[in-house]
Amino acid sequence: MDGAADDFTEAVLDLVERIPPGRVMAYGWIAAALGHGGPRRVARVMSAYGGGVPWWRVTTGGGRLPPGHEEEARRRLLSEGAVFRGPRVLMAASGWYPEELPDPRG
Repeated sequence: MDGAADDFTEAVLDLVERIPPGRVMAYGWIAAALGHGGPRRVARVMSAYGGGVPWWRVTTGGGRLPPGHEEEARRRLLSEGAVFRGPRVLMAASGWYPEELPDPRG
């Protein structure tokens, strides 16, 4: 990894560590908060390096849980108090965005 990639990876992981229990951020929200990258780049970071942070708190914009880890992520999020509608996290109720940053949700 080059320096810029290392910086992006660290920024993603640092932000994911800040997500409060029972709340989630979408991959795209993380990229928007960081001001660069995109949802797929954030997903690659989480796939490769996210095991040491609360990875279950990162979803798609529609509230879908990490592929292949849906059951464990759902169990963890329910124990933390996240709100679900069917198999998806209800983003309006459980979505989180850092107060100090412009909210991309509108």
